[in-house]
Amino acid sequence: MNTLGRRSGALLALALAAAICVISACDSGTEAESIQTEESAQVQQSAEQQAEQGSTTARPAAPQRGARPVSARGGDSDTEAGSVRSAVEVESRSVAEPGFVVQLLHAADMDGGVGALDNVETFSALLDGFRRQMPKRTLVLSSGDNFIPGPRYYAAGEQSLAEILGVPGNGRGDIALLNEMGFQASALGNHEFDLGPSALASTIAMEETEDGWYEGARFPYLSANLGLADDEHLRGLVAADGLAAPLPRGSLARSVIISVDGELVGILGATTPHLAWIAGVGNVAVEPADGFDLDALAEVIQDAVDDLTAQGVDKIILLAHMQQIEIEQQLASRLRDVDIIVAGGSNTILADKTDRLRSGDWAAGTYPLRMRSASGEPLLLVNTDADYRYIGRLVVRFDQRGLVMLGSIDPSVSGVYATDKAGRPATAGEPIPGVSRIVRSLREVIEDRDREIVGRTSFYLAGRRGDVRTQETNLGNLVADSFLWLARQFDPGVAVALKNSGGIRDQIGRAWQPAGAIRTDEVVFAPPAANPASGRRAGDISRFAVESVLRFNNGLVIVPLTAQQLVALLEHGVGFDGVGEVPDGRFPQIAGMRFSFDPAEPPGRRIRSLAIIDQQGRVIDRVVERGILVGDAEREVRMAVLDFTANGGDGYPFPLPAEGRIDLAGETGQYNPPSPEFPDTNGNGLIDDAVAVDPGLFDFAAPGTEQDALAEYLAQFYQDVPFDRAETSPVEDRRIQNLSVAGARDTVFALDQAR
Repeated sequence: MNTLGRRSGALLALALAAAICVISACDSGTEAESIQTEESAQVQQSAEQQAEQGSTTARPAAPQRGARPVSARGGDSDTEAGSVRSAVEVESRSVAEPGFVVQLLHAADMDGGVGALDNVETFSALLDGFRRQMPKRTLVLSSGDNFIPGPRYYAAGEQSLAEILGVPGNGRGDIALLNEMGFQASALGNHEFDLGPSALASTIAMEETEDGWYEGARFPYLSANLGLADDEHLRGLVAADGLAAPLPRGSLARSVIISVDGELVGILGATTPHLAWIAGVGNVAVEPADGFDLDALAEVIQDAVDDLTAQGVDKIILLAHMQQIEIEQQLASRLRDVDIIVAGGSNTILADKTDRLRSGDWAAGTYPLRMRSASGEPLLLVNTDADYRYIGRLVVRFDQRGLVMLGSIDPSVSGVYATDKAGRPATAGEPIPGVSRIVRSLREVIEDRDREIVGRTSFYLAGRRGDVRTQETNLGNLVADSFLWLARQFDPGVAVALKNSGGIRDQIGRAWQPAGAIRTDEVVFAPPAANPASGRRAGDISRFAVESVLRFNNGLVIVPLTAQQLVALLEHGVGFDGVGEVPDGRFPQIAGMRFSFDPAEPPGRRIRSLAIIDQQGRVIDRVVERGILVGDAEREVRMAVLDFTANGGDGYPFPLPAEGRIDLAGETGQYNPPSPEFPDTNGNGLIDDAVAVDPGLFDFAAPGTEQDALAEYLAQFYQDVPFDRAETSPVEDRRIQNLSVAGARDTVFALDQAR
């Protein structure tokens, strides 16, 4: 049986005893039969397990968790103190019972705009309430992307935050929130590296100045596949792997061991191996070199797991920030001795039938996903949505061998809890006061920015991850149009523009599901609502919205390309598995051109038609017809694009350096993955300054940057007359036509002929 020999190390006698028990089980039947017998026995303990998790009444069918009143946990007279005492008593009693129960509270991807601040107080109330129910047996973990450059990130750098943070600094408000809630470890996500290792170190490390003291992250950041000590900015923060928590503030490691009521739990992290494509890693080495080699990635992670088991740790949790939950699922079957994987980066909601989801949300799978490791042992995978919109809660028993007992999971207790107003009664907890203080301070800064209006819209502008990374959207078109417009202020010969959709971080407007609606196609979309606190009217687009959508605020560049290079760039943009269905940040949003693509064709042969068009939508250059490049392959096409993308971000194959390239915001201080040290982008031997391209209607962002382009464009065309182009379904999209969509047909050239 594959579980023989599991958890070798310091506790050899216990491992041998467990092996003897397994051999006995195998003698009476097959491995599959023994697993089934074990899980059937676990089901008999579910009622007892439910009591240990804080539920005091038996129910024939569990109601929706988020809608459950507090009294359901102990009657109308049940107080918070009473609930805590009951949980503590049960928790103490369980010590004498076989196995070990742990409550895992988890989150990831808290990288949204103001929405995260709308949710985090209720999140903290639920977290605190659940922790009080099992005070000795609770772990609070994140799988990464705890902050991102944007309004909330930069608001923490305002001097008004000194009283809260000690020393204000970008991103430090997000770390302070996690500290107040008692997070114990986090994976390193890709957004932690958005501004490079130096900015990461400044955000998580403690700092003392004449004016105050910033405590840094009280918890360690973990990643098994990053060479963190290779970078001079991070080297001083790197601690030895597998040390017992707590570690020094701001520590970085592969893994940490946390004692939970006397039991050792190993926590390790892993980061997407495509990190250098999408973030600034500096000198940090990313393993494996081939980011698509999952076997090699699993070997790197397994090495860190083996270090933990060699120390006698037999309960292991992997915080995996892989960006796509399918990758975490594929890793599960390649790893040994990992019990729970907390996924991150994909914003995927997993939920069971007792979970009440927010309006408009739906589950992509059950909570938890039950899987098998490489050695055939049970493994659980959990994930939930971003921006503190849900808190994940997994209460599970481990047996004496350190294996999760699948039958111990009660769906009326474990699952995801919505952090909207209706979700508050799920526990008797109240918002953590320190969290509320930080939220108020950040809001004051952000509301000032919401008072500055740059334009108006009559329609919802689609920027949600699942939309903008799979298809053309009206917001993607608007952003790309602003790039092309601003670039033409300097060079009227610029023909096309491209925006990587991974850099569009928010919608502009509201999306909700009406009461009683049950289908995803019943979601209602509307333009922005009024904000009485800031004086913003309904339909107004504020500075805050622009900063939220384009949080990275990269610089715009003009790059001369050949027609052949243009085709190669678009082929890369749609050249991934599941294009049109699986969200990917490289998916392009475009202006000045139309193209069709067929996902059924192999990558590199997917572009079927491509036309460059004028401002009236007329075709002025037929570039690809029936999948064939036509005309002179070397003819020049000038493109407006971000420096991030032109420098190889998201893997785009732009020429580097590019002769004749013009950096509108200048060549210094760019966002250049994998290293920020890349100043001479056009190879002319000079470090070029910003060029004179500033319409001057707004000045909150530097001239030549993407935020300035969008704000100036909106002010020029949509300040008095609202933007009036509604979002369309994929079959109706015209700039980007996915020929695999039912009913779609190639109209790239037919549109011109129909005029």
